Amino acid sequence: MNTLAVILETGGAPQGGMGGYSGIFMIVLLFVVFYFFMIRPQSKRQKEIKNFRAAMKVGDKVVTQGGIYGRIKEIDDATVLLEIDENVRVRVDKNSIFATVSDNQQTR
Repeated sequence: MNTLAVILETGGAPQGGMGGYSGIFMIVLLFVVFYFFMIRPQSKRQKEIKNFRAAMKVGDKVVTQGGIYGRIKEIDDATVLLEIDENVRVRVDKNSIFATVSDNQQTR
């Protein structure tokens, strides 16, 4: 039997008390779940990274997102000068600094 014929025979949508509001309620519930399980933890993590980058100082041992370990020698507004070995220095974007070496060792 055709689904359309069944709906037409029964008179359309069911005549429940929350018939029209259940769809809206489910969408709101879905948004709340996404907020608490995806959006909020991500924004919290981004805030921690921003605070970490603002607190960097000369002499800190850090790791870049590319996996380069180094010690900070100089900090500018947008860049950081890393010394990765004796007399080997690399200037990287400040946003590419991922963590301190001590933070990285604790996660292993």
